[in-house]
Amino acid sequence: MTLSRRKWGGGRDAPPEPGADRLSPEVRRIALVVLTGSFMSILDTTIVNVALDRLARTFGSGFDHIQWVVTGYMLALAAVIPLSGWVATRFGPRRVFVTSAILFTAGSALCGLAWSLPSLVGFRVVQGLGGGLLMPVGQMMLAQAAGPRRMGRVMSVLAVPLLIAPILGPVLGGLIVDNAGWEWIFYVNVPVGAAAVAFALRLLPRDRPGRSWRFDPLGIALMAVGVPSVTYGLAEVGSSGGISAMSAWLPLLVGLVLTSGYVLYAVRVERPLINVRLFGNGGFAAASITAFALGAALFGGMILLPLYEQVARGQSALATGLYLVPQGLGAAAAASISGRLVDRIGGGIVALVGLSVLILSTLPFTTLSATTPQAAIMVGLFVRGAGIGGSMMPAFAAAYASLHERQVPDATSQLNVLQRVGGSIGSAVLAVLLQRQLGGGGTEAALHGSLPPAAREHAAEAFATTHWGVVGFSVLAMIPAVGLLRVERRARAAEIDGREGREAPSEPGRAPTPAGPVDRRAAP
Repeated sequence: MTLSRRKWGGGRDAPPEPGADRLSPEVRRIALVVLTGSFMSILDTTIVNVALDRLARTFGSGFDHIQWVVTGYMLALAAVIPLSGWVATRFGPRRVFVTSAILFTAGSALCGLAWSLPSLVGFRVVQGLGGGLLMPVGQMMLAQAAGPRRMGRVMSVLAVPLLIAPILGPVLGGLIVDNAGWEWIFYVNVPVGAAAVAFALRLLPRDRPGRSWRFDPLGIALMAVGVPSVTYGLAEVGSSGGISAMSAWLPLLVGLVLTSGYVLYAVRVERPLINVRLFGNGGFAAASITAFALGAALFGGMILLPLYEQVARGQSALATGLYLVPQGLGAAAAASISGRLVDRIGGGIVALVGLSVLILSTLPFTTLSATTPQAAIMVGLFVRGAGIGGSMMPAFAAAYASLHERQVPDATSQLNVLQRVGGSIGSAVLAVLLQRQLGGGGTEAALHGSLPPAAREHAAEAFATTHWGVVGFSVLAMIPAVGLLRVERRARAAEIDGREGREAPSEPGRAPTPAGPVDRRAAP
């Protein structure tokens, strides 16, 4: 019996109840609400990308300024996610989810009404502050309602918005921009947000706010400034002339100092904002590194293929989005299968297989040219999507399965922070690599689709070389996954030894072995 098949609070040897492997009606209702809110939030991470050129012309700005429409949203997400565990425990997850959905919806409407670039960036930050809590708080509610026995299937449900929305974003964005105008990429969130609020009020269980830990303003300041500063500095490396520019190295330095300071601070306080002591759990530490590297490979890789299609192949935004659909289909198919496999054999081995598929399917993209057959690219994207869908959520499920129930809020917050930060850093690093390959001014020209046909082959080579960065992030994710597999094997061996010890007859003169299970998942 694997760790993922044990129930919180139940006997280790208790036989499974009939239908216990199915998601209960309550969990399904929560999943519907969480999917609606999470899909809306994640969709806005990529839907704006295809509209940047139109926005630059509308507001008379170059890409060095217009990029903040995307970066501001991502930084707001990274800043607010660490608060998810505290606010959900203090005020109740239902109340927090509804409030966040309202804030996100209001921010979307204001974005559509923006009259200048600064106002649009400001309203995107409002969007991010609301959207940043939707996914982790929803994930927390699902994890606590389902328990570790069904965590694999719950994680496969959560994989739908996480893996599909970044693919559908460019398709929907291109369709809207070409036919309705850029404002509607924001207005489209309003009815979806209203539906999420209505579903949450009707379907989510009533809150039972708990006694939260002490509010930690110092920890919030260190993390909310430190993590976005690192992301901002890396973004500036690609747009300000390199690491030597003050706008790049100064925020990087400040961010690294503040983040390091938080780690030193967190190990000394009783209840930190992000519980770094959780990394003492080998399984959770391995899954966390995997989540970070996979976030970099997924979100970072998603900036390369759309640009390759538009620059090196001359495709429209809508056609580009359609060409990316196979990756989403592969991810959805693999996520559904991997969820069931996790419940049976554990997350470590499933994640390791998925990562192997991801690495092998990414290697052909390092040989892209301007004439690579489109069918071959789409097949490669399908297989690559299967690798992502078969690795990310199994790693998450393995992390949850090795933890105690009271650790779930902290773990949820940390995994989401690591994934978002990984995505932001991966995007920034790959953008820098791409700019160096394209040469001076290449990035801005690429984003405006203004490279002449004669330069398209050179651009294709630049995208091919940059894909080695995606391969590197994928390999980085595999290293801790191997450790995660070892942790699971040791846990299963210890569990078998413990069960045999309880069943063995006592020796004469010796006290019987206690029948109660040893909780290896106690909080550090």
